[in-house]
Amino acid sequence: MSQPSGQPSKKLHAARAALALLREDMILGIGTGSTVNAFIELLGVEGWAARVRGAVSSSEVSSSRLAALGTPILDLNEVSDLPLYIDGADEATRSRMLIKGGGAALTREKIIAAAAVRFVCIVDDGKLVDTLGRFPLPVEVIPMARSYVAGRLAALGARPVWRQGTTTDNGNHILDLHDLTIADPLALEAAINQIVGVVTVGLFAARRADQLIVGTPGGVEFI
Repeated sequence: MSQPSGQPSKKLHAARAALALLREDMILGIGTGSTVNAFIELLGVEGWAARVRGAVSSSEVSSSRLAALGTPILDLNEVSDLPLYIDGADEATRSRMLIKGGGAALTREKIIAAAAVRFVCIVDDGKLVDTLGRFPLPVEVIPMARSYVAGRLAALGARPVWRQGTTTDNGNHILDLHDLTIADPLALEAAINQIVGVVTVGLFAARRADQLIVGTPGGVEFI
């Protein structure tokens, strides 16, 4: 069986299992990150890049990879039905809540997840945690509000760090929140989203994944 070269096996296990969800002529939502890169490469290797009608992508990087395979890139505004969104995560719990945004695409990822009928998250087993927060929580902010938002986030008990040198595809900045133990992801997501100047936070709790496909050394686990 053909496979992309140089990809860690656990990521490949998860990416390959997600291929079984594809259908001819479907419109597919595609996210961002290393496991998604393995999935995109498999689309080309297995011939799916030309068999889907097109893709709605969360980042310019993923769009470029898909376009290089010949997959049409679609604008979400022009798509009436998005049956499936496949993306990765920086952390995931067995209740399917996630931290995303390590690749600075969290806002577009959250929009596509909200629009999709089914959101499937592909990760390796090293991303599974009991409690979210070990990975710094990304927050996308309007540039002029960065210092104000950082102060409000510090008042919530976080240690915000500006990800200097990073500008999102939307032209905004990222604050990464360190030293958080997220006992109530739903409440924290709502609180951060209420701060003026925040575009969105990389907590996917209100719209969690519908399914996790977890790559392990021996295969996959479905959650």
